[in-house]
Amino acid sequence: MKKRIGLLYGGKSAEHEVSLSTAKAVTQALDFNEFDVFPIFITLNGEWRVGPQLTEAAQSIEQLQFTSTSKADNNITQFITAHMTTPFDVIFPLLHGTNGEDGTVQGFLEVLNIPYVGNGVLGSAAGMDKVAMKQLFEMAGLPQVPYVHFIRSEWEKNQAGYTAKCEDTLGYPMFVKPANLGSSVGISKASNAKELEKAVAYALQYDRKIVVEQGIIAREIELGVLGNDEPKVSVAGEIKPMTEFYDYDSKYKDGSTALIIPVPLEETVYMDLVEMAKKAFKAIDGAGLVRADFFVTADNEIFINEVNTLPGFTPVSMYPLLWQHTNVPYPELIKKLISLAVERHAEKQQLQYNKD
Repeated sequence: MKKRIGLLYGGKSAEHEVSLSTAKAVTQALDFNEFDVFPIFITLNGEWRVGPQLTEAAQSIEQLQFTSTSKADNNITQFITAHMTTPFDVIFPLLHGTNGEDGTVQGFLEVLNIPYVGNGVLGSAAGMDKVAMKQLFEMAGLPQVPYVHFIRSEWEKNQAGYTAKCEDTLGYPMFVKPANLGSSVGISKASNAKELEKAVAYALQYDRKIVVEQGIIAREIELGVLGNDEPKVSVAGEIKPMTEFYDYDSKYKDGSTALIIPVPLEETVYMDLVEMAKKAFKAIDGAGLVRADFFVTADNEIFINEVNTLPGFTPVSMYPLLWQHTNVPYPELIKKLISLAVERHAEKQQLQYNKD
């Protein structure tokens, strides 16, 4: 029997376009002889639209965007009705950023008791909120660069105080980030107080919670983690942006970033990275996949930067490329993730929900 796979993509997020590109790439790697594939498009306005079954790979993102004049076709009940009529075996969330990668959709799928690919509610939420993530990493004993965090109202009431705190705790240069966003959206580098003020104002356009991190001179090294309770770790890759730092444009638009895979590292450094990647995965109660990102200094001091619970997932994205160089091709990686989703869901069904 072929499995019914629902591809969930788009979303009410600044990373809407990235999600569409990911969905197109996944359709081009799925085996249509093994899976019945159904597109589930969420518009920028948050409208859910279940499209007709795909019989072949999408050739453009336009094919994956559906319009409708009926109000009945524009809400989440259409998806629930489709599942209740003929249940999906697995949902593959391909939603980057807010309202997709942050535990919200995962919680919805948990309530419906539908298997889904990737991290659960806790892992997704912790992986999205950089402050919660850093606090969990601290509890796990993972080294990190110094940071300061605050929310919009705190900044507005005491901008001078938080500027002084950043300067006293960190020193310039600093990197200012929205706490709850990915794909480097909303990130700026600040080299003085005026730039810090401007960077915070920019980041606040995307989230009410802000993280300010100490800038350091280091290589950006990434590893892929794959699995559930016994995760495996890929070879290491290095990001070398040609711009000042790895921002949204260098990731997705201008191609000004070099990805070096595998990257030459001392064996002891690589093994330390592997163990830290596993520890980070377990710290957020990870499942399915994460990409673990690190800073490695010239004297081989390691700091964990973050984990991404739904990393870029096109064939030319870092996470799939890391596994390709670890002898797991893109189509096989997708099948493995679907298998891990089914495995984790089956384990949850063994739980008892009464006292008898």
